[in-house]
Amino acid sequence: MMEAVETQGESTVEAHEWTGVASAGQPRWLDADERAAWLALMSVLIKLPAALDAQLQQDFGLSHFEYTVLAGLSESPARSLRMSVLAALADGSLPRLSQVIGRLERRGLVRRTPDPDDGRYTLAALTDEGWELVSKAAPGHVETVRSLVFDPLTKPQPRQLRDICGRIMRAIDPAAHCLE
Repeated sequence: MMEAVETQGESTVEAHEWTGVASAGQPRWLDADERAAWLALMSVLIKLPAALDAQLQQDFGLSHFEYTVLAGLSESPARSLRMSVLAALADGSLPRLSQVIGRLERRGLVRRTPDPDDGRYTLAALTDEGWELVSKAAPGHVETVRSLVFDPLTKPQPRQLRDICGRIMRAIDPAAHCLE
């Protein structure tokens, strides 16, 4: 349902009234609460990655994606993973990961080797220098996450945030295992 809304006496714009039921061929418009929640989520999705990236870049010369790659390797057995598995873990394409691994390799933080179990695959392995850097970067990164995400929340809200994010992720990708 449409209605005219006057904006500060200047012009008339069309606004959508939410009815809760989609008419044939009509979009299900967001109500005021849903729109406010959507805009808040969009703000977080835009601003949080930039803030995490800025801290890592300033303190360690790493992008957040590079840190995610290094952290993923640091938490894996033998500090190495197949490139395809690492790409999925870091939520990046194989070409993007390959470029990032190349940069990290030039810095001596990772190395690529053929997978001894199946030579068709390539492993990315964290070097001792990479382990040292990710170990130094982790405390500041965690502090930034804590100060930006968890400190503003009340005691029960982290669990609520996890549950909400889990529901959204299952709607996006029912097979996603990132929350396990």
